Amino acid sequence: MAAYIKWFKELGINDIEIVGGKNASLGEMYRHLTAKGVRVPNGFAVTVEAYNDILEYNDAWEKLHEQLDDLDPNNVTQLQERGAACRKIIQECEIPEKIQAEILEGYRALREEYGAGLSLAVRSSATAEDSPEASFAGQNETYLNISSDEALLDAYKRCLASNFTDRSLHYKYDHGFDYFKVHLSVVVMKMVRSDIGASGVMFSIDTETGFEDVVFINAAYGLGENVVQGTVDPDSFYVHKPTFKKGYRAVLKRRLGGKALKMVFADREETTRVAAAYTMNIETTSEERKRFSISDEDIMILAEYAIKVEHHYSQEAGYCKPMDMEWAKDGLDGQIYMVQARPETVESQKRGTVLEIYRLKERGKVLVTGRAVGTRIGTGKVRYISDAKALKEFKAGEVLLAETTTPDWEPIMKIASAIITKRGGRTCHAAIVSRELGIPAVVGAENATEILKDGQEVTVSCAEGENGQVYEGKVDFEIVRTDLSKLPKTRTDIMMNLGNPDIAFSLASLPVDGIGLARMEFIINEYIKAHPMALKHPEKVDEATRKKLQILSGPFGSMEEFFIKSLSEGVATIAAAVYPKPCVVRMSDFKSNEYATLLGGKFFEPHEENPMIGFRGASRYTHPAYEEGFALECAAMKRVREEMGFENVILMIPFCRRVEEGKRVVETMEKFGLKKGKRGLKIYVMCEIPNNVISIDSFSEIFDGFSIGSNDLTQLTLGVDRDSEIVAFDYEERDPGVLKMIKMAVEGAKRNNRHSGICGQAPSDYPDVAEYLVKLGIDSISLNPDSVLSTLPKIVEFEKKFGRE
Repeated sequence: MAAYIKWFKELGINDIEIVGGKNASLGEMYRHLTAKGVRVPNGFAVTVEAYNDILEYNDAWEKLHEQLDDLDPNNVTQLQERGAACRKIIQECEIPEKIQAEILEGYRALREEYGAGLSLAVRSSATAEDSPEASFAGQNETYLNISSDEALLDAYKRCLASNFTDRSLHYKYDHGFDYFKVHLSVVVMKMVRSDIGASGVMFSIDTETGFEDVVFINAAYGLGENVVQGTVDPDSFYVHKPTFKKGYRAVLKRRLGGKALKMVFADREETTRVAAAYTMNIETTSEERKRFSISDEDIMILAEYAIKVEHHYSQEAGYCKPMDMEWAKDGLDGQIYMVQARPETVESQKRGTVLEIYRLKERGKVLVTGRAVGTRIGTGKVRYISDAKALKEFKAGEVLLAETTTPDWEPIMKIASAIITKRGGRTCHAAIVSRELGIPAVVGAENATEILKDGQEVTVSCAEGENGQVYEGKVDFEIVRTDLSKLPKTRTDIMMNLGNPDIAFSLASLPVDGIGLARMEFIINEYIKAHPMALKHPEKVDEATRKKLQILSGPFGSMEEFFIKSLSEGVATIAAAVYPKPCVVRMSDFKSNEYATLLGGKFFEPHEENPMIGFRGASRYTHPAYEEGFALECAAMKRVREEMGFENVILMIPFCRRVEEGKRVVETMEKFGLKKGKRGLKIYVMCEIPNNVISIDSFSEIFDGFSIGSNDLTQLTLGVDRDSEIVAFDYEERDPGVLKMIKMAVEGAKRNNRHSGICGQAPSDYPDVAEYLVKLGIDSISLNPDSVLSTLPKIVEFEKKFGRE
């Protein structure tokens, strides 16, 4: 029986001490999950015993002690010198014949299983890695496309030596591990041919916010090292776990990455016969960059894998255990394989009840943007580091600027106030280390190294959603900490106004009863950027506009599909943040002048002198000039509810002037597949025109509820255009006439057994308006996110005051 190798079928998660974290997890998945449909390539572990025996056989322990016993890991120069010396000691070790024989015998067995064309992935597996406390992400080496005895033994020895990379030594020091007690095992497994397929990383949790209801997937062409190392900006996708488990199969959200490079197998005739020379990076084609690297069907398979892996490890642990996973799609057989799984080590460890929100108190000039890592803000002077030789120049508190922040640089990353990189995605090893350190990082900021200069003061903000911003100068910010365990429950539903899907997950932990107003306009403006009618009728726009429309919709099947998927995924992301609580989505309420600014809008919009009371809201939906655009909106909302599974979405009609108009809109929605009552669909109407209040009994026969829009109701009650500088001083939401209108609306809704809520600005700005609403017995108050926590305790006081506890 082999003493130095263990096959995956022999291993489980309790074998970390003998084969390291990666091998133990691969064995766990191979043994328990392959029967449940999760594909894992076969392979074996070269055990920790082999590592120890090799070092013993070569009298290496004493030499390593000489280098490490008095090491100061914070002395970058010393760390580099001693690390290099340790690696040289290992490289010069001779592998005893018995160990060589067992490794090569295992290789022959894999060739018999998979055929003579088999190539191998050879990967490090440390005894302390992949624990809940420390991921050891990127600390040790991996070698791919290994297909000879000589190259396998060379790769094996290189993996052992990587136990003493500069980054690995410093990481052990930071996390309190003894250099000599973290031992190395090595994975030898079938190489998945993702060089002609795709690969990436995925998490069963949102990496930036800790939102546990999603699977987050990153993907790029070629071998996975580019995604892991942060060499490319990958495609990214989210899948919503609760609706997936109910049988719905849809991408929640997607983003097209740059994917400038892909790692492929090198031509062996042009390389030396050592492990490091068997892969190379090539540029992707323009066509590859314009399309997603994996299909929606692939994404569903990955989501299913992630959910099964998380479920298995959670069952073993006895609690929910979010996972960090690597996967690869084989270009030969078209199958997707799991090639690594480990516990997520940052967000899943935050078990406290204190909500910490970083918030900019002002805005500055945006210099560069990229992908946000974390949700914090940092300031400092820029220091550009071009390569590892310059690490000693970096000073504590500076903002690290680099092409890419590889884990080698962890010693200086830990003393940086923030990090900016030109390349990389949010699941690369460098991003993982940044999260572990709690340092804000903006990755994939393409022009950062050209625009930012050494010594320049900047503010790096990751607190504004998925896009990270680098501002000029020191921008003032605050940190708001709230103990959620001390927040009381209200009888009045406290809901939230939200239009930006990018910040939805970061707000998911707020103690709200749902979304009271999700604005469709933000999604159309920021994500779609084009007029719905221009996408429906590109033949009616000029050639230059048509080309821009084609570029926007390129990754999708058609322009209509682009609109429907982009809008539905934006809305679904907001709905996911509060699922299964209600999410009230308002159909589009652009005014004609706002619609005209969208790409292609000028070809379809009229010029109006006063668009505030012109062609907007419900009047557009059944009008020949826009009905086809409304059909696209309805198709998107039908997809949200029926294909994506978000039946918590309630639809709301804005600016509905007359009862007859309301009837026409509801009939039109039914024509486009949105029938009131079908699958529990509720349709609300904005109560923002005096006629909505005066005729509320008649409107109640058409709609299921009312949401008071205090902004427009104030304008139309007082006859004041709040956008007019001349008369804006007369705009007053607390005017007695406005408050009377609100009272009539709440009483009318109650009289007709209809839901009453408010989504206007007034209760967010004025506590006395919130008090008045509680006194009236309104069903829900929807607040801006930044006022939820401050207003909630006041609502409790008001409820006690009026006996509504």
